[in-house]
Amino acid sequence: MQQHTLAGEITQIGVGLHSGVSTQVRILPAEAGSGRYFVRVDLPHLPIIPAQVAAVSHTVLSTQLGKGEVYVRTVEHLLAALSGMGVDNARIEIDGPEVPLLDGSASVWTANIAQVGLVSQPVNNQVPKAITEPIWVYQGDAFVCALPAPETRFSYGIDFDLPAIGNQWHSWSLTTELEKASASFAAEIAPARTFGLLHQIEHLQKTGLIKGGSLDNALVCGPEGWLNPPLRFANEPVRHKILDLVGDLSLLGTFPIAHFLAYKASHNLHIQLAQRILDFGF
Repeated sequence: MQQHTLAGEITQIGVGLHSGVSTQVRILPAEAGSGRYFVRVDLPHLPIIPAQVAAVSHTVLSTQLGKGEVYVRTVEHLLAALSGMGVDNARIEIDGPEVPLLDGSASVWTANIAQVGLVSQPVNNQVPKAITEPIWVYQGDAFVCALPAPETRFSYGIDFDLPAIGNQWHSWSLTTELEKASASFAAEIAPARTFGLLHQIEHLQKTGLIKGGSLDNALVCGPEGWLNPPLRFANEPVRHKILDLVGDLSLLGTFPIAHFLAYKASHNLHIQLAQRILDFGF
């Protein structure tokens, strides 16, 4: 298994979900072995923030990397797109504190990656290690775990009182063939948009969150149903949770061979699982 980077440059401009700040992102090819990393080009000395578990600094309603004033927020959709499309190494230059939400999914990123294409790199990628015993993280009835399995698979369950969402499950397999995996991710997981609950929006806005959220970049659900249909999938919300899980676990660098199973989990639990996996020697 060789490593891969982009064959060209990607540029996107958009508004961050929580900050409401417009930023520009340039994704550039990177050397073999360098991994995926952010560069805050708006700050002195162009600080680098690695897309690694150790760099996580905040997990409330999104995943944030960095420390102090040197951070980048809401990285999960972009990192899911890069890892899901097989991009091992990428330099991500950003001129602000938050990755643009775009349409609320990862489709724009995956389309950009497919358009520029990938190039293989001569350094052999490390062979993924297999999880050999169950690793669990839970809080109340919510949990996320990594289970021994013959292939890498992501399964997720959610349960909401709102009838339009209700109880949903979805499972997606990451095949070892790069072209098939990329096509599957781009078609089945990447288009799923972030979603919010109508009764929570006012509270989130009062606490300084979702300043950049709108009906154009997030699905909103209320007691009477969806405020901005149609959905891209009947179970779009739970597919989006898989998108988040893929993005958060991409901070491991490479995905271990395991069945990643989650129920009513969060970015915080995802990152806790990633840390536990590292603690087990992966």
